[in-house]
Amino acid sequence: MSAETPTPADTAVEAPADAAVERPRKRQARGERRIAQLLEAAGQVFVESGYAATTTNAIAARAGVSPGSLYQYFPNKDAIAAALAEFYAQQLDELMAPFAQVDPATTALEEALTTALGPIVEFHRRNPACLVLFVAGDAPGHVADLQAPLVARTHAQIQALLGAYAPRLPERELELVAMVTLAAYKGVLPLLVSAEDADVPALRRELTALLIGYFGQVTGRRA
Repeated sequence: MSAETPTPADTAVEAPADAAVERPRKRQARGERRIAQLLEAAGQVFVESGYAATTTNAIAARAGVSPGSLYQYFPNKDAIAAALAEFYAQQLDELMAPFAQVDPATTALEEALTTALGPIVEFHRRNPACLVLFVAGDAPGHVADLQAPLVARTHAQIQALLGAYAPRLPERELELVAMVTLAAYKGVLPLLVSAEDADVPALRRELTALLIGYFGQVTGRRA
């Protein structure tokens, strides 16, 4: 009696369990790269066209993908903006961390500001769409809402820094000074973002001098 001819199912080698895990990981990695690609393209188009005039078709074209591919990850332009804004907020949180680590006993206020402002200014210059989403006021309400907790945390970090260098200032006065400081930075930010590379160090020094002069007047009132 002859043996039965084996079928493909009989001869197939079962894939190792770790191979089955690896495939979803590769798909996830590809998805993450595509999302990053779309967010980068969106940032570029937001800067060039403004938020209101930007379309998902323009973002997809800049990313080099079809609109259908874009919709696999984001249902609309607002969702893309929200994801980009959340990414910016996380990055800025990390950049603000040095404010909480300054020791007034060993670091002058001017040095602390210079050290902290440098990376923050460079971040905004590398990501000008952050200006469109958080400062220009062109983004929809739910995207602007993402700014609120970031502003609150930034305000608290500035207030803590000032409190360390001016411990005599009342809490309410520190709150107001931190509020004005943040508004002053946001006011200068468009100039910093659009400046030529050669002009940025000088502009940063001027901003530092502006803040130092302001802080000096404030702390002098309580000297």
